[in-house]
Amino acid sequence: MTPGTVPTRSVHPVDEVPPAGRMVAFGLQHVLSMYAGIIAVPLVLATAIGLNPDQIVRIVNASFFMCGVATLIQTIGFPGFGAKLPIVQGTTFAALASMIAIGRDYGLPGIYGAVIVAGLFTVLLAPYFSRLLRFFPPVVAGTVITIIGVALLPVAIRWAGGGNPAAETFGAPANLGLAALTLVFVLLVTRFARGFWGRIAVLLGLVFGTVVAAIFGQASFATVGTAAAVGFTPPFFFGVPTFALVPILSMILVMLVVMVETTADLLAIGEITDKPVDARVVADGLRADGLSTALGGVFNVFPFTAFAQNVGLVRFTGIKSRFVVAAAGVILILLGFFPKLGALVASIPLPVLGGAGLVLFGTVAAAGIQTLSRVNMADTRNLTIVAVSIAVGVIPSTVPTLYEKLPDWAGLFLESGITAGALAAILLNILFNIVGQPRAERSYTADATAHAPEVGDVH
Repeated sequence: MTPGTVPTRSVHPVDEVPPAGRMVAFGLQHVLSMYAGIIAVPLVLATAIGLNPDQIVRIVNASFFMCGVATLIQTIGFPGFGAKLPIVQGTTFAALASMIAIGRDYGLPGIYGAVIVAGLFTVLLAPYFSRLLRFFPPVVAGTVITIIGVALLPVAIRWAGGGNPAAETFGAPANLGLAALTLVFVLLVTRFARGFWGRIAVLLGLVFGTVVAAIFGQASFATVGTAAAVGFTPPFFFGVPTFALVPILSMILVMLVVMVETTADLLAIGEITDKPVDARVVADGLRADGLSTALGGVFNVFPFTAFAQNVGLVRFTGIKSRFVVAAAGVILILLGFFPKLGALVASIPLPVLGGAGLVLFGTVAAAGIQTLSRVNMADTRNLTIVAVSIAVGVIPSTVPTLYEKLPDWAGLFLESGITAGALAAILLNILFNIVGQPRAERSYTADATAHAPEVGDVH
């Protein structure tokens, strides 16, 4: 060091602040990658309980707005709230079945009352739940991360086919060709572009695919013209929330499942960004989930969780800054105020999303395999944990109707491959590596430290 110079403090990639222009582009890439997940929950719920088109538009706008707020809470945070990691927050599918049942009997006010209470319950439970982190050693964490990617791949495949397998046009050559063209474009940009352009390969692929779709009549922008220029869904738009015991208990059970999923996503993003995720980080992340969920009940939306597809985008692009994801949160908030922007984003054809999704979700599975490479797979116990957990995790996506005849409470845990696989990995690790083992040999915190990734292991 030259005499008189001041040493520079290194900044972790998670805390880096990119130039404004790049931050917006990277943030927009996150938004376009996850918008389908945002609008899917309100659309399915609205269809199931018979909401009219104006109510659907109101909920979708509110969903964009609150997803942005929830993402800012998670990425920027404040004392006790927010993991301060590049995590995008979105409405969870785990709550869908319970909300439909509540909505049919108690209406939207009953749903929102249960969501508010369940969110506050999550805030209170978070510090206790985070203590379970010792049950997530590398063999469990790597398995769960792999399951996240594998469980999401069928979503991308359905998008590539056109979205609804029951539709006559599903799997049409035009849909598959558009998905393949988008996929090839993303791969070519990734291979040959340098620097900034290579980092936004997915964004460029989505734009390219949409333009091609529009040229061949596979994309419609009619909703952009009919959508309002400015609009906002105020709090309690659908009435004052009502609080009934059965809906509240049902939603609390849902949030327990969501907490397992969020913990798995936090571990995944920690591995990808080389940022240690300890019990405090998990507790802060879960509190953010709970607070956002409670606020969601006020602002006419539904429970929140970390979006796994955006974990894949972080892995694929190598952009680890939480401020990029915060920029995505700001864009989502703007979409909530300007329905035309939301309609424009929603005009991206599903096959285009499917082509990009194959890359994104596959990279999540690859990150899990990379974590498992540090586990002693010659040990039959670890091999069994990984094998059985992945098998359990892929059941819902391969045979979706398998659990239909089970009670609703069982389906809540089993119908999400991520939740079912995570619970299987945790329980199997307890069975094989903890129960009956001498304390010094138990595979949780000691093994997690021994196998922790070194800086630079994951890129």
